[in-house]
Amino acid sequence: MNWAQTIGPATADLFERIIASKRHPEQGYRSCLGILRLGKQYSSLRLEAAARRAIALRACSYPSVKSILECNLDSQPIEPVVPSKPAIDHPNIRGSEYFDNNEPPILP
Repeated sequence: MNWAQTIGPATADLFERIIASKRHPEQGYRSCLGILRLGKQYSSLRLEAAARRAIALRACSYPSVKSILECNLDSQPIEPVVPSKPAIDHPNIRGSEYFDNNEPPILP
């Protein structure tokens, strides 16, 4: 974790998420070491940007970070998540209770 802190806060956060996602923390160490090794091939700035993107996409794994770096996605801005639109409330739209049983609903 100290090595990740030297790269940046997003990388440290990514490592914490990877280790927390594994049943045994030791299983996450290999992924983290692989990501640190990517820092030798790519710059620390790019690795930090890739870590930020991986966290935003909830793709916290070595293959995801490697793909982000290979495709130069770390240099592109992260698009904000657009909230979904609320369901339409209209009297002609059937709800789930219409399909729950075999009996036809009683219409007003």
